[in-house]
Amino acid sequence: MADKGDFEHFVASRSGVLLRTAYLLCAGDRGAAEDLLQDVLERMYPKWRRIKGAPEAYARAALANASVNRWRRRSRRVTETPLTDMSHAAVSGPENEVVTRDEVVRALGVLPERMRAVLVLRFYDDLSEADTAAAMGCSVGTVKSQTSRGLDRLREVLDESLGSKR
Repeated sequence: MADKGDFEHFVASRSGVLLRTAYLLCAGDRGAAEDLLQDVLERMYPKWRRIKGAPEAYARAALANASVNRWRRRSRRVTETPLTDMSHAAVSGPENEVVTRDEVVRALGVLPERMRAVLVLRFYDDLSEADTAAAMGCSVGTVKSQTSRGLDRLREVLDESLGSKR
């Protein structure tokens, strides 16, 4: 049985950071991010005694892997149609920073799931290449190549996005 107090403290203190990671992994879909984090935390609880030494690293790896698996399962299902038009024009003013963040999150959504996970773990969670490789269950070389390709693709998508707004 897991130590309920320690687990609750971990959830209370780290769930905000983990939710932001899940949000980026889910390409800005807050509901999906909340579901993803909840699923990971539910799976962590019975294993708490074993992962208690490095729970945040375990949680990040589980989020990345669950995100990739979630999109695999979802791609086998019927394509969903969004209820609202997600494209909107950027406005000038102090909210430009929010718009820019939104564009980056949308650009991340264009990337393949594993590539997105590598970029989020490397640059948002500030993990080393080795830690990212461990979290993703792949080699450091894979992390390096996915990072390089992912950044190139992210630049292309953002350039296209900025070009269409000029």
